[in-house]
Amino acid sequence: MSQNIYRKIIDLIKEAQSFALSIGIPNILQPGLVKEMMIADLLGHEVIFSKRNADARDPNNHSNLYEYLSCKEGGNGQLDSMFKEPHDMRVKSLERITRNKMIYYAVFYENDQLKLKIIYAIEPKVLLKEAERQLDVSRNPKSHCNFSNNWAAENGIIVYEDKPKQIV
Repeated sequence: MSQNIYRKIIDLIKEAQSFALSIGIPNILQPGLVKEMMIADLLGHEVIFSKRNADARDPNNHSNLYEYLSCKEGGNGQLDSMFKEPHDMRVKSLERITRNKMIYYAVFYENDQLKLKIIYAIEPKVLLKEAERQLDVSRNPKSHCNFSNNWAAENGIIVYEDKPKQIV
C-alpha cells in the first residue's frame, strides 16, 4: 500500500518538475522554493529562482526586491550563514537584508505546513537592527539569525491572514 503512495508522490513531483522546467525552474525541490512560490502568489510577486539573490521581486519594477522568512507556528524564521566577522563578510551577509524593499515573514500552520496562516511585512531596517544585535552577541564568526513568531508580530504589519469563514 505505501509503495503505491510513494510512486504516486514521485509521479506528481516529476510532473511538477516538468511544469517548473517550462518556466525556467531547474529544481522544484530546492529548499524553500515551493513555500516561496506560495508566498509570492499571495503577494503578487515574481519568484527569483537563483539561490544567491533575493527571494522575489516586484513584477512591474525588478529593482524592488523582497526577502521571505518562513516557519511553522511557534517556530523561527531564519537567516542562515550570517557572518559576524570578518567585517567584509558581515557587510555582505547583511546585504541579504538591506538590498530589499521589504521583508516578508510567513507563518504556516503546524498541522498543515502548506497552508499559510499569516504574513507580516517587516521593514528591512527593523530586521537589520535585530540581526546586528544577534550577530554582536554571537560567540561564533558565522551564525544563524532567528526571528520568532512573536518578534514578527511585534515588529511587522499583517499583510495576509487566513481567517476562518464566518457562519451567518
